[in-house]
Amino acid sequence: MQMSFDAQNSGVMVARPVGRLDLLSAAEAKARLSETAAGGHPRLVIDLAGVSFIDSTGLGALIGALKAARQHGGDLRLASPTDQATMLLSVTALDRVMKPYASVEDALAGY
Repeated sequence: MQMSFDAQNSGVMVARPVGRLDLLSAAEAKARLSETAAGGHPRLVIDLAGVSFIDSTGLGALIGALKAARQHGGDLRLASPTDQATMLLSVTALDRVMKPYASVEDALAGY
């Protein structure tokens, strides 16, 4: 899985993963996001527009990144989830913990 990072003027880091967030990529994604939070950017927005599929291990990576962000005084927001991601977040009730936003701009607003 490819992932780019873009620091915003507000100090929020936007992560843009591309591909599948599944068993094969979840550990690396979790590690990179957790390292970002620990490295001085605990306020994260993950732009899911480029993620074509998420499974349970992918959800685990997002939860791990959320935990890391909160341990370092920040938070994690999800932006632009696909229909599949939205459905998965809803079914697992994780949309209550990681509220999805329609766009990166919406997620950044008021952060």
